[in-house]
Amino acid sequence: MTPEEAIAILWDYHHVKQELRPAELIFILGSNDIRVAEYAAELYARKLAPLLLFSGGMGRFTGEWAVPEAELFAEAAMKKGVPGDCILIENKSTNTGENVRFSRAVLEKAGIPEPSSIIALQKPYMERRTLATLQAQWPEVRVAVSSPPFSFREYLTRELPQDLVVSAMVGDFQRILEYPKQGFSTEQPVPPEAMAAFRTLVEAGYGSQLLKGVPLPWNS
Repeated sequence: MTPEEAIAILWDYHHVKQELRPAELIFILGSNDIRVAEYAAELYARKLAPLLLFSGGMGRFTGEWAVPEAELFAEAAMKKGVPGDCILIENKSTNTGENVRFSRAVLEKAGIPEPSSIIALQKPYMERRTLATLQAQWPEVRVAVSSPPFSFREYLTRELPQDLVVSAMVGDFQRILEYPKQGFSTEQPVPPEAMAAFRTLVEAGYGSQLLKGVPLPWNS
């Protein structure tokens, strides 16, 4: 398997391909890609939900930003036409689990009943890990996960070059394997070709976002 083939396999694996239906809340998990916020505005314009909750403080890739992810994302969504009174902000979380816990607290503080259905938005290569986290930490809601509809090549930008994106994909795949052991997320199906792609990319040098001190499956 070539690295190019492995990239295509992992990119596809991270997409859960869920159908979007109207929901009570669009839940936008913070990241370093403002296009997720713009996509949220598109879904709001399509009347898929009446309320948006942006969640994110300073995360793994945004620690040097001047403002929290959620605030920057909310501003981008408002520029795309989302009214400010349809937006809630959670700006303290630093990882996906905190996105969920802290956002539920924001809803409670605002006096908004917990939704029975949500659309969760993230970067394309974080769809599956987002779904796994929500299944474990917010099991009461019906959730559909989505992301801006880009191919791998379309997704790359000057700020998000191939080395960074592929390394992040590899790191997220490892977290899909490891986090269920800690109760952070649910087990996900892992086909052999996805595991082979993971190994190919690690051995090709895309390991900068791997968890520190965690043995790789073929070394454990």
